[in-house]
Amino acid sequence: MPWLLPFALLIADMAAHVMGSPLTPQPRIDAGDGRLPHLSWNLLPTGSQQQFRGLAPVSGTIAWVSGTNGTVLRTTDGGNTWQSVVPELSAEDAALQFRDIQAWSADRAVILSIGAGPESRIYHTRDGGETWNLSFTNQEETAFYNCMDFEDDNRGIAVSDPVDGKFRLIETLDGGESWDIVNPDGLPPALEGEFGFSASGTCISTNSGRWYTAAGGVDPGRISSSGDGYRWGVTNTPIKGSPTGGVFSVRFRDANHGIALGGDFGDPTGAVDNAAWSKDGGKTWASATKYPGGYRSGSSWVPGLCSVALAVGPTGSDYTVDGGKTWHGFSNGSFDSVECVKGHVCWASGSQGRVARLTFE
Repeated sequence: MPWLLPFALLIADMAAHVMGSPLTPQPRIDAGDGRLPHLSWNLLPTGSQQQFRGLAPVSGTIAWVSGTNGTVLRTTDGGNTWQSVVPELSAEDAALQFRDIQAWSADRAVILSIGAGPESRIYHTRDGGETWNLSFTNQEETAFYNCMDFEDDNRGIAVSDPVDGKFRLIETLDGGESWDIVNPDGLPPALEGEFGFSASGTCISTNSGRWYTAAGGVDPGRISSSGDGYRWGVTNTPIKGSPTGGVFSVRFRDANHGIALGGDFGDPTGAVDNAAWSKDGGKTWASATKYPGGYRSGSSWVPGLCSVALAVGPTGSDYTVDGGKTWHGFSNGSFDSVECVKGHVCWASGSQGRVARLTFE
């Protein structure tokens, strides 16, 4: 993909310039106002009209998406063609919403369906989706699992809305083949009305051995953090919360530097108090000084490009080159989820079967 090298050099130069050390001898190219020019999404033909909130790219050629009506798709050729790799579901389960997916290769993936009671499930495959094994079915009436993340090939955590006054966590140590409830004694109490959002699979994330969960429903939105996944603390953020708003996405690029995105899905164009950043591992959060252009459900750092990240939502996409302090819009297309992988390749997914990759013109 010939656009990758100039795209990488351009963003790296802009990021370094913002941090006070412009790269040399590469010439600086910008749009005249300190922003990156010519960022756009290249839509890919999925042949589906489902909504894909689950997104798991493995590389520039391999990616998985999952979503409404039990849909799971996989591409191994950069999105030119897609294969349906759905689990075998009964008629009553055909409407399951697979809102999160984790993939390690073209063969191995784990999917999570959301919902109350037994609608919250986890399946895993090791043969590219030819067969799926059901590894978890929620048995707690008040639990509602929203998202999951993995810190390596084996250990992962999924988070549910509160059960008995605390967010419920389950853990796998074998790559999603079995799950156990995490002892709630190490979790802080949830506030009345507090819950998570199953909007993009990024209401929980992990990096550098640390874990983070995002929540809303209360004002302000809060983020919990842990050094081991068992003992947790919680911190207020500057992101405004409400019954339809709060922190939807939390991502860290290392042990210290993180971004939080959200807003109010009931006010999708609201562009105030919807983004924050941290430089101390989530102990404290500062508000962005220039916000994304509306409610943002998903976010991702661009691996290998210091301080560069993307955010997406139903009203558009934004980027930052200064670690989340300022955001700049570059597209008004609707997406729910975004994920970037090594090689500076970014994928996005959303409603009406929309899947795209980021291109540089």
